[in-house]
Amino acid sequence: MNKINLKIVTPEKVIYQNDQIDQVSIPTSTGEITVLPNHIPLVSILQSGEMVFKENGQDNYFALSGGFLEIKNNSEVVILADNVERAHEINVERAEAAKAKAEEQMKEIKNREDVDFARLQAVIDREANRLRVGNKYRHLRKSE
Repeated sequence: MNKINLKIVTPEKVIYQNDQIDQVSIPTSTGEITVLPNHIPLVSILQSGEMVFKENGQDNYFALSGGFLEIKNNSEVVILADNVERAHEINVERAEAAKAKAEEQMKEIKNREDVDFARLQAVIDREANRLRVGNKYRHLRKSE
């Protein structure tokens, strides 16, 4: 049976690599796609959201923020993510605090011209995504 060779990389390190993946669902800028073995080659921009892949029939959940996706001819899927985190490893309380801090900074500096609003908005979006995925799969931490 054909499998996918999945590699998930951030600027800091390789997060995950396995050549025995059944399928992977990935949020892209044009919508969520599900990749099966022998998918056509594709390059796409990643959107913040939930990524799920099946390995031996078991679902694995990740929070993903930005980056690029490349699907190669040989069922190889490479995800170059700005930020990615396993759902069961997300510290929901820390994500809530980081989101609240970024939102507060956005309010405080709204009237200044030299503010990097895009950077703050990216932080807010990333933390909101972490909260969404972390809360959705919070029960996984308790069962492991």
